[in-house]
Amino acid sequence: MTDYHNPKLVVQPGKVRSGKITWRSPSNIALIKYWGKYEPQMPRNPSLSFTLDAAYTETILEYGPKMSDRPGVAVDFMFHKEHNKAFSQKIEKFLTSLLPIYPFLSQIDLTIFSSNSFPHSAGIASSASSMSALALCLCTMEDELFGTLSSDEEFERKASYIARLGSGSACRSIFARAALWGETPDAIDSSNEYAIGWGHHLHPVFTTFHDDILIISKDEKSISSSAGHKLMDHNPYAETRYMTVNARLKRLIGILKAGDVEAMGVLVEQEAYSLHGLMMLSNPPYLLIKANTLAAIEKLVRWRDEQKVPLYFTLDAGPNLHLLYPDECASTVKNFIQNQLLTHCVNGAYIPDKVGAGPIQL
Repeated sequence: MTDYHNPKLVVQPGKVRSGKITWRSPSNIALIKYWGKYEPQMPRNPSLSFTLDAAYTETILEYGPKMSDRPGVAVDFMFHKEHNKAFSQKIEKFLTSLLPIYPFLSQIDLTIFSSNSFPHSAGIASSASSMSALALCLCTMEDELFGTLSSDEEFERKASYIARLGSGSACRSIFARAALWGETPDAIDSSNEYAIGWGHHLHPVFTTFHDDILIISKDEKSISSSAGHKLMDHNPYAETRYMTVNARLKRLIGILKAGDVEAMGVLVEQEAYSLHGLMMLSNPPYLLIKANTLAAIEKLVRWRDEQKVPLYFTLDAGPNLHLLYPDECASTVKNFIQNQLLTHCVNGAYIPDKVGAGPIQL
C-alpha cells in the first residue's frame, strides 16, 4: 500500500508565501467501465479509458498566508465565477480529508476558481476533470513549497492518487491519450490506488481517434455516480460482472495494440450496454438514458450497417452519447451527425472531441 502521509509537510510560521497555480485537465471516457467500489475509493474492477481533449475543467488555485485563527482548512470556492455552496462543502470536505497527506493545508488560505467546458452532471465525467485538475494544482503547490516531487513520474503518480480520493475516475485523467486503473495481471505496475499511463501502448489509429459527444440532456442526473456505485453493493449481478470484466479488459488490450477498430467498437458497445443494464438491475432500478439516447443509437446502428462506416458508441453514467470513430472517417461521420443526429440533442448541442494529450499547466 502506498502511504503519502507526511507530517513533515508543514511551513514554518511566517514563511508562507503567496502563489497562483492553473491547470486544465480533461475528462476521460471509459471503454471498460469502473462501476462499483470499496473504501477508500478503490475499484471493484479495473478500467481503461481514452483521455479527451475538448471536454475539460480549468482550475485556478490561489494560496497565501492564513489570515484567521479558524482551525482546519480555509477555502473559498467559486464555480463559473459564482459561489456554489454544495460544491464548496464538497471541496472543503475533500481537502480536510487530505490533511494527513498535506498538513500545510491548515496553514494557508485557499481560493479556488473552477470552470467546465461542458455541462456539469450530465454524464461527461465532470468530477474526473475537476478533481484531476485540483489534484494537479495541489501537487504543484506541494512542489513549489517543498520541492518534493522532482520527477514527472513521481508527480503524475501522486496526482493520480490524490485525484482518486476525490473521484475514482479522476485518477485516469492525469495521463495522455489513455489510462488504466485497477489491479490486473495484464498490465505491469497496475494498481487500485492510482492509474497508469497507457497511451504509449495504443496502435496509431487510436491516438487520433474521435469522440464526439451528443448532448442529449443538460439536466442533472436523477442518480449520482456515487449513489450508483453504492447500489452495486447489493446488485445481484455484481459478482458476475466482477468475475467477467477482466477477460473483456484483456481482449480490449490486445485490440487496442493491434489497431482492430471493428473489434474495439463491438466490445465497447457491449460494455456500454452492460453498464446501463447493471443500473436497470439495481435495487431500486433506475434509468439514466433518455428516449433520444435510444433514438440516436438506433439511427447510428442502422446508418453504420448501410454505409459500412466504422462509427461506434459508448455511454458514461448519463444520457449523453459518445461517438467513437477513426480520423479517416471524420468528414463522413460529421456530416451524418450534422444531418441526422443533432435533432436528438438539446438545441443541437454536441462537443466534437478526440483523444487528447492530457492535462496542461497554464
